[in-house]
Order: sequence, then structure tokens, then C-alpha cells
Amino acid sequence: MKDEDDAPARRRSPNAAELAIWRDYVETSEQVKRTLTTAFHDTSGISPGDYAVMLALSEAAEKTLRSSDVADVVGWERSRLSHHLRRMEERGLITRGLVGGDARGAAVTLTDTGARIFRSSSASHLRLVREIFIDAFTPTQLDAMRTLTETLHQHLDTTQPTTPS
Repeated sequence: MKDEDDAPARRRSPNAAELAIWRDYVETSEQVKRTLTTAFHDTSGISPGDYAVMLALSEAAEKTLRSSDVADVVGWERSRLSHHLRRMEERGLITRGLVGGDARGAAVTLTDTGARIFRSSSASHLRLVREIFIDAFTPTQLDAMRTLTETLHQHLDTTQPTTPS
């Protein structure tokens, strides 16, 4: 963050106005996630997590990825993904097996059932994204949102948080 002189801002605690913006952002993003999760499950019977995994697999060659690659694509810790994949496997959405006989990594494959459910849920997912998120903004606001999220993404890619001593 830079101040009006375009000099790097000193490390300091957020002021009241900055904290209010932060809190609004956190509370609103959580509300969007909860609303989308509930609506998506009600319309398709799967979670946004299921959808994210199936999207990654549907775009992969032979609908298969190493589990570590799935974790990277969906942005989850390996342990969280492992538990989620087990539940998806129990429902017949994916299968897990060795990667070319290599016991060091598991291959995750989208089943025919998973692919069918993914395809049928895609329309409702996209409709819900439009209703819950896109329709809340004007085109100008969406452009501003793109700029803000790109800026935040770049900041996160280049900044290491300082830890208290």
C-alpha cells in the first residue's frame, strides 16, 4: 500500500476506516460463499468443492490428474483434498489409483457418473454465479472488481507477511 506521496507506507496497524473495509470484505465474501454453497447444493446436489474438483478433472487429459495437481488447482491442503476425494469416491464421482504403477502419487479420475453430474450441474452453477455475484454489479463495477482482485492477487504473490516478534 502506498500513501498519497507514492512512498511506501510505513508498517502500521490499520486505522478504523481500513478495519471497517476489511471487515465488510470478510463478512461479505463469507456470505457470498455460504449463499452460493447452499444454493448450489440445493440445485445440483453437489458442493462447490465437488464442482471445483470435477472441473479440474474434466479439463485434464483423460480426465485424470495426480492428487497433488488437483490440490494445486483447487488451492487446498493435501489433507483436506484427501478427505474430500474419499467422500467423492464413495459417491462414485471419481476413482483413485496409482500413477503408472508409482506408489508415490495417486491418480484421480473423473468417472462417467461424475462427468454426467458435472455437466448437468454446470448450467445451474453458472446461473447461480450470475444471480448471486454478477448481477449485483454494473459493468463498470465489474471492471473495477477485476482491477481490484488482480491488484490483490499480485500483492499476495509478491508479499511475505511479517510476523510479530
